[in-house]
Amino acid sequence: MYMKIKRFIDVILSLIGLIVLSPIFLILIIAIKLDSKGPVLFKQKRVGIHKTHFNILKFRTMRIDTPKDTPTHLLENPEQYITRMGKFLRKTSLDEFPQILNIFVGQMSIIGPRPALWNQYDLIAERDKYRANDVPPGLTGWAQINGRDELPIEVKANLDGEYVEKISFWMDVKCFFGTIVSVVKSDGVIEGGTGAKKEVTSSKVTGKSLEQ
Repeated sequence: MYMKIKRFIDVILSLIGLIVLSPIFLILIIAIKLDSKGPVLFKQKRVGIHKTHFNILKFRTMRIDTPKDTPTHLLENPEQYITRMGKFLRKTSLDEFPQILNIFVGQMSIIGPRPALWNQYDLIAERDKYRANDVPPGLTGWAQINGRDELPIEVKANLDGEYVEKISFWMDVKCFFGTIVSVVKSDGVIEGGTGAKKEVTSSKVTGKSLEQ
């Protein structure tokens, strides 16, 4: 029952977000175009609910010659590919704003496990153990406010499973406001890295995605 309510909330809030944030979208679009060559939006194939594929949308933060479908932590010296505007967008998580469109059309939810790259087979397989691939992926989620880049795959998948097990309106509220705090503090953001927190447990881990 809650999943139907959750979808209704996603539609209403994403529609409001598209309207209210449209001036910020316009400013960011102009800034990205002035900063570097290439499209404003970055599209990448990701894993959705039940392991179906969809194209996630982000504001482009990297140069157009960046290797495709490669997680940032697997790039050699990833900083060389990130644009000046991109550094700001990634630090503030504003690059994620276009995913409001993914949410509105039903490919994503506001809260849920962050969608894996289609070729992150280890993460996808690990999430299978916790049924974390059987819910809509999210703009943010439990793992994002509990470590983000700092988490090794096993812990990240475990946290995703913890979210699935406890999924509820209250859990989503905690993730939503926890994300605001994490973004303000830039918790867990390690450019080009992941797995820095080796000794953690799902109940004690404390919030940028591995990809562009």
